[in-house]
Amino acid sequence: MNLNDTKRFKELDSQDMIGAINELPDQLMQAWELGQKLELPAYEGVRQIVISGMGGSAIGGDLLANYGEPMLDVPIYVHRDYDLPAWAKGSETLVICSSHSGNTEETLSAFEMAEKNGCQILAVTTNGELAKRAKAAGAGLWVFEHKGQPRAAVGFSFGLLLAAVCRLGFLPDQGSEMAEAVAAMKAQQAHFLPEVPATSNPSKRMGGQFMGRWITVFGAGFLGVVARRWKTQLNEVSKSVATFEILPEADHNTLQGVMAPDEEFGASMVIFLESDHLHRRNQQRTEFTRMGIMLQGQNTDTIKAAGEGRLAHMWTTLHYGDYASYYLAMAYGVDPNPVPMIAELKERLDQAK
Repeated sequence: MNLNDTKRFKELDSQDMIGAINELPDQLMQAWELGQKLELPAYEGVRQIVISGMGGSAIGGDLLANYGEPMLDVPIYVHRDYDLPAWAKGSETLVICSSHSGNTEETLSAFEMAEKNGCQILAVTTNGELAKRAKAAGAGLWVFEHKGQPRAAVGFSFGLLLAAVCRLGFLPDQGSEMAEAVAAMKAQQAHFLPEVPATSNPSKRMGGQFMGRWITVFGAGFLGVVARRWKTQLNEVSKSVATFEILPEADHNTLQGVMAPDEEFGASMVIFLESDHLHRRNQQRTEFTRMGIMLQGQNTDTIKAAGEGRLAHMWTTLHYGDYASYYLAMAYGVDPNPVPMIAELKERLDQAK
């Protein structure tokens, strides 16, 4: 498909996914500002935080944990499953239940166990059963408005959580970092918009390179979770196969697994996310790992983070991936919005209750 045919984009994109991607910088700032205003209980004595969520509602927790790791006064654990770990109990544990719809069964299960275990609770949702249960339990409740797919609400799933932990004193105020990140996203975005032709649009060219290829995204440090976001966006938006790897761990196993089957290497594409804020050795690993994989005959490319601070580097690389995934969907001629196989699975699980 011609990636300059914006009329065709509108025909394929049934729910304006590109509009949501374009609005992500504003959504991120909106979430941060909303998080400064919503009522927040004191949550005294917290020594550990568990963020319970799935899919697009969990990635915000990952982004927070990875970004905040060098500064956080308490550990953050992201729980993608039913119930809670055995150690998550008592008032020293703050459980943040994040569910876009408010009806995610794994998250509702975690909420129920958090109540039983005497944990302090904050629910973050647009509404649904989670909001109902939080109100009934007298738990903290943050409600935000968003229509669309959970994956298109990543600004809310991160920005609200960042605001909460800052207000609770677990992180220093991130207002200036947030403003710089949003500005960097908007500056980069000027080159990624649909009306920018492919010859001048790196994200369109990346989407075109992805066609017909098995994609793997590598990220180190705080970009590891961004690599995960690229993978999930490629899965859901463009309905394509993708995986992610995290450095330095991947250099202790994955790097050796790129020698066979060499007849398939022409159908592969390996992307490396780069930032000057990564540990010096991880910057070296990123380059040396790319060289090693390239010399084995696989296609490789790098994405350099834009902006100044770590938060800007995290969000500009994330936003790049959202655009590339969208343009791959357009290249394949698929609607980036529905996820029919996931919906069918949920229906089967509902029938099996």
